[in-house]
Amino acid sequence: MDFKQELITTLHDIDVGGDTDRLKQAVSEMSHDRPNKLILPILYSEVESTTLPVIRDSLNKCDYINEVIVALSAKDEREYANALRFFKRLERPNLVVWCNGPRINEVLSELKDRELDVTEVSGKGKDVWVALGIASLDAYAIAMHDADIVGYKNDLAAKLLFPVVSDELDFFFNKGYYARIGSATMYGRVFRLFVCPFLDALMKICSSNLFEYLKSFRYSLSGEVAMTSDMALNIRLGGDWGLELSMLTEVYRNTALKRICQTDLGYYEHKHQDVGIGDPYSGLIKMARDLTRTMLCNLNEIEGVMVDKSFMLSLKVLYKRIAQDTVRQYQADALFNGLAYNRHVEETTVEYFADVLMGASMEYVVNPTATQLPDWLRAMSAMPKLRRRLKEAAEKEAESVKV
Repeated sequence: MDFKQELITTLHDIDVGGDTDRLKQAVSEMSHDRPNKLILPILYSEVESTTLPVIRDSLNKCDYINEVIVALSAKDEREYANALRFFKRLERPNLVVWCNGPRINEVLSELKDRELDVTEVSGKGKDVWVALGIASLDAYAIAMHDADIVGYKNDLAAKLLFPVVSDELDFFFNKGYYARIGSATMYGRVFRLFVCPFLDALMKICSSNLFEYLKSFRYSLSGEVAMTSDMALNIRLGGDWGLELSMLTEVYRNTALKRICQTDLGYYEHKHQDVGIGDPYSGLIKMARDLTRTMLCNLNEIEGVMVDKSFMLSLKVLYKRIAQDTVRQYQADALFNGLAYNRHVEETTVEYFADVLMGASMEYVVNPTATQLPDWLRAMSAMPKLRRRLKEAAEKEAESVKV
């Protein structure tokens, strides 16, 4: 049994597959004094999937959740109306926010007129940013999880929320992690073969408490988190695939390590991305590009390390060597457990990641910035009633569409 603690507190699922009614009951009782919200970021395509209906129906049993905020990305009013119709069957109080809809965009355009522009950013990061602003209006704790979870159980949000709402624990931020195994195959390639070896390589070149902290998370790229509303207001978010890492970095900057934890969510599956070979702006290649810029920006901003061509050449060599050693370790683990594992494919993926690392790094040297949204405290100083305006826009959008 794994009891190992990390730099941050790790809450293990020791009673594997056991009864979690105790956690759900505790969160339900605390929801009166410490109300919570659940953010569910979704693409419209997930409304037509076989996975989201299971999540919706399971949430109907989550009486410990005060409200569900659906952060929707839809291309037109037809898709938006279909999403509203779909969530009519969600029995928990809920608000479907069309994050790229006309009314939300109208409010954000006013923010742009006040010289704070978030309209140039699109994607999950911006949708989460909008939803966090709305949710933080009247919640003590905010949980969030992805909408592509296969085998979803109605205790997942309780596992995320309990460490944050419990006055005996009183954590400010909780990161969920889970096994990346499905159909007797190892997944999580970006995390296994890119992020971890990249962090190891960075730590060999420069001593950094930040990268030791990031390494302590069992799965830093998971979309399952919970935090206090105060924390949500103080962190900047990445607007691309660097969202999860940028969130962890901002939490590191804004609170003490003893107020951060990670929780074992057990076992379930997500959808799996293609590598995206031949297209630098799709699949895992796109993820690796965005993550490279995010980590180099952190290295520059927080640790004050100068990133130049010679630095990146050394980093690429180190990364490749460490990643190749990691492949051998995963092969041994897979053979021991009878999992399907193609070492050639894994090593080839490392080669692609190494090229992406170098290419994205050179782009960063020329333009040393990362896509980041402002923290909510700054946004509210520019437009004091922004959160309320966004909520009202979402409510009026729903009222204007016949379902």
